[in-house]
This record gives sequence, C-alpha cells and structure tokens, in this order.
Amino acid sequence: MDLPFQPPLEPMLAKLTEAIPAGDGWHYEPKWDGFRALVFRDGDEVYIQSRDLKPLDRYFPELPPALRAALPERCVLDGEVVIVGEDGLDFDALLLRIHPAASRVKLLAAQTPASFVAWDLLAFDDRDLRGVPLGERRRLLERLLAEAKPPVHLTPATLDRSTAAGWFDHFEGAGLDGVVAKRLSEPYQPGKRGWAKIKHARTADCVVAGFRWHKNGPGTLVGSLLLGLFDDTGRLNHVGITASFTADRRRQLVEELAPLRENALEGHPWAEWAEWEAAARASGQRMPGATSRWNRDRDLSWEPLRAERVCEVAYDHLQGDRFRHATTFLRWRPDKRPDQCRYDQLEVTAPFELKAIFGS
Repeated sequence: MDLPFQPPLEPMLAKLTEAIPAGDGWHYEPKWDGFRALVFRDGDEVYIQSRDLKPLDRYFPELPPALRAALPERCVLDGEVVIVGEDGLDFDALLLRIHPAASRVKLLAAQTPASFVAWDLLAFDDRDLRGVPLGERRRLLERLLAEAKPPVHLTPATLDRSTAAGWFDHFEGAGLDGVVAKRLSEPYQPGKRGWAKIKHARTADCVVAGFRWHKNGPGTLVGSLLLGLFDDTGRLNHVGITASFTADRRRQLVEELAPLRENALEGHPWAEWAEWEAAARASGQRMPGATSRWNRDRDLSWEPLRAERVCEVAYDHLQGDRFRHATTFLRWRPDKRPDQCRYDQLEVTAPFELKAIFGS
C-alpha cells in the first residue's frame, strides 16, 4: 500500500471515567459496541485491521466493496465494525463471524451484513494526520464522508455535554454502551489511553451456582464464579461470570466454597446441562458448559455448587438475557435468599431505533 504509513497501527484507546467531562474543548461521541477496526484503503486495495493488530477482512467480506464505494481513494480511518439486529447492535452476531470456514462466513455475511462506523481520519492522500488536532481531523472526515451511504456511516458527535448526556441515557436502548469524550486539541496517539470513556454501571444480586478452576488447573485457584438469575418460570438461567479476584482471594475461595460442593448435583438446576446443550445452542441460551465464544479450544468445564449463596456484582448492561461483559464482584449477600435473585431487579432500557443514529 502506498500510504503515509503502513498497517499495522496500534489504535488510540480510552480510559474509564466516572462522569462525562465538562468544560470547553471537549468532543463527545457515542461508544459503539462492536469490533474496533482501522481501515486502510489504497485504490482497490482495502485492509481492515483489528484492535489487536490482526486482519479482519476474511470475516467481513461484504465490507471492502462498500468501503471502496464510500471512502476516498487513499486514506486511513478509525472506527468500529457493528452488526445491527432487530433490537439494536448484535454483538453475538459479530462473534459468530470469527469462524474458520469461509463458506460459513459468507453465509452469515448475507444473512446479517455488517456496517462500518467511522469516527476518525488518520491519513488522506499523502497527508499523515495523526499529529493534527482532532477538531481539524473531524471536519475533514465530515467533508469526505458527506455522501457516504450504508453500510458506511459517520458517528454522531457533539460539543455539547448535555447532548452527550442524553445519548448516554437514550442510545443504550440501541445497544451502545456509553459515551467517549475526546479533546479537540489532541493529536491521534497510537497505543495511548488519551480519551475518556463513560460506561453504564449497575449492580445485581445473583445466585452463585458453580465455578471454574483457574487456568493453573483443578484444585489450585478459583478462576471465576458462575452467576444465575431466575426468570418468571422459576428457571435459573446462567447469566455470566465474575472473575475480579486477586490471587490470594482466589486461593481463599477454594476453601470457602468447599462445603457447597458436597452433593451439589442433587437437585441442581443445571445438572442436566449436557443434555440441554443442543437445545440451548438453538435457542441462544447460554449454559455453563457451553463452548467459548472466543476460543473453541478453551476448557470451560465447571464445578457445580449448591445454589445457596448470593453475591452482588457490578455490571454495565444486559444483552438479551445475560450480562454483556464479565461482572465485578462486590460482596456476598447473606441477607438475600437465592430465590430473590430475579431478572425483575434489573433496570430495563427502552429500545431505541438505530435509524435515529444512522439516519433513515
């Protein structure tokens, strides 16, 4: 590629902040929930790079033609690859694309096509724009993508904090998970956490119904706790994990959880998960023994616990019927009964149509 710089390039990153920054000189954008992607285009050649510096092209074959149609002949953009489902952004559909079979990827590309949301311009023609202030990069990006058509989009942006606060509340219903704040005067700094990200933070009381051993092996340390919530039918659903423990705490948990391992499978709500695996896959329900979404070779075997203990965890948001990311363990809740850990305790976000963000 004949560009001012060549891939791979470490993307600029954001650090977690509790509140949306106030004052002059801030630029705010919605925080998209997809795959971070840097797009390099030189004529007919398009290269899509992931956050961890690997190529993404083979997983999204529908994007290069769209990018060639929408982007300048020679440029480098930063943005996000997303898939829009019936209820907003569908991260699980993105995960399904990371598949070794090209035929499977091609089928999924036709069934659930991806979009690219651009938010930064790092090079244009012979100009390396990484040292140029964000405000100037944004104005040029807006001009270059003024005629862009789906599935290529320019992310909304504002200089008004109150507008950004509105996005924080309303856009979550479309699957976005917060706001990113950037300094208008800042250059693009690869690999540096120079932006601020503000994400939703909530707590939930969950049943601890099992655990996984640490990667060091069985009997060493507790790797993660398996969390459950009861639905309206009384079924305990596996909703995610919590793994935010120090090494000492992981060691203590082995002894602490030992009594709950005794006769744990007797009447355990997940005792028959192996038989339910096929049905769970078809319905989309996550069970504790399911294959890893990221690494099919990863050992996800688990140890059952009598579903008698409750813990409080912090989470950002729910996707479908489970937590979108791993949660943070806060404390045990001996004052709570397991049957009180239900979905109805969770804050429900009203749906928000993505066309209000993308445009009609």
